[in-house]
Amino acid sequence: MEAFLGGGGGVNSQAGMDHRCRRCSILHFACHPPPGVRISCIYKYECKIQEQLLCGCHSRLHPKRRKIPPCRIIAVCLDGSLPGYHIRRGFGSGSDSWLLHVEGGGWCSTYSSCSARRRTKLGSSTYMEHEVEFLGILSHDPLQNPDFFNWNKVKIRYCDGSSFSSHPDNEFGNGTKIFFRGQIIWDTVMDELLSIGMSKAREALLTGCSAGGLATLIHCDDFRSLLPRDTNVKCLADAGFFLNEKDIAGNRTIDSFYHDVVHLQGVAKSLNHDCITRSEPHKCFFPQEFIGNIKTPIFLVQPAYDFWQIANILVPASSDPGGSWPRCKLNILKCDSSQLEVLHGYRNSLLKTLTEFQQNPEMGVFINSCFVHCQTWAAETWHSPTSPRINNKTVAESVGDWYFKRAAAKQIDCPYPCNPTCYNMDLNRG
Repeated sequence: MEAFLGGGGGVNSQAGMDHRCRRCSILHFACHPPPGVRISCIYKYECKIQEQLLCGCHSRLHPKRRKIPPCRIIAVCLDGSLPGYHIRRGFGSGSDSWLLHVEGGGWCSTYSSCSARRRTKLGSSTYMEHEVEFLGILSHDPLQNPDFFNWNKVKIRYCDGSSFSSHPDNEFGNGTKIFFRGQIIWDTVMDELLSIGMSKAREALLTGCSAGGLATLIHCDDFRSLLPRDTNVKCLADAGFFLNEKDIAGNRTIDSFYHDVVHLQGVAKSLNHDCITRSEPHKCFFPQEFIGNIKTPIFLVQPAYDFWQIANILVPASSDPGGSWPRCKLNILKCDSSQLEVLHGYRNSLLKTLTEFQQNPEMGVFINSCFVHCQTWAAETWHSPTSPRINNKTVAESVGDWYFKRAAAKQIDCPYPCNPTCYNMDLNRG
């Protein structure tokens, strides 16, 4: 189990309370806490001077960082609570290697939907677990995670609803007390991790699932810029390549949704500059529009039959007034032949969109024919005897081959239902 940090300080749950309180984050010193506050442990310290935590005044400690807002603009979740992350320290040969995993959780596009998140862990750290188990790509078990088991591993919690890209331009609109601080959270967490050892990393891998996978792509080159030139830095997006496709009724439901997210939360400031100069800002929230501009090596883990994209992009409820799709959307085994043809068409669109990307020798892909969403954070789909395989390679083995340049890492599956190793979700059991 890994301990939760409400905005700073390193905690290794196996170290015991004495080690837990060994030091507090440099953030706290740099933000000039009031005199007389005893810095003994992050758990006590954060509640005494909460208004000073996670602010921007420490940016001078890391001159590579963009200038971020002054201390009055602090990093907070949608509800105003402090953001957080979980950390497990590396050991042995992995002591100077860092793996960051960005949590997913979708997006909010209206004041109402963002407000609803304030009462959940997707918008407030108040509702987050204080401890989480690190599995899959975050596991410390060499049998489950052979290439990265002894690295420093960080799980960044998601509470902003914008893939860590929002800006406070439209805060408190419509009479609501909602904070749009995704980019500030990102900048602050990065500075915090740099201050506790990541600035000396020899190896670094930024990863993320779903909306966290999109955040990984958006921030990949920025992450590279924070670390020394001789650090081996790469990025892995798991189920984060969301297609800008029409739904089955011919409407661009996801395009409209992303437009509202970007407009409401001021996301355009965080998006790829080259893309913004040639396209409408919200188009640049789609990876297909900016992935060609990313200079840092990228690996995409993407199911060709991503159940989230099927349910929300290809067949949203608004596109199926007759109600013929619910059973298929919950379990691919329930899809009839005509529905499978539609799903195969979506797979073909994905592969066509990634044609140029696949030709880049520094990029890697693992596109299987499974009915699933994220696959890196769970032991069952990352690396186990029953994990999905392409050419007898698990996701973990393919990612390791790519990261360490052991072998080519362009794994593309045949169409469903050809792969008997697939871990296909039955969402009826959810």
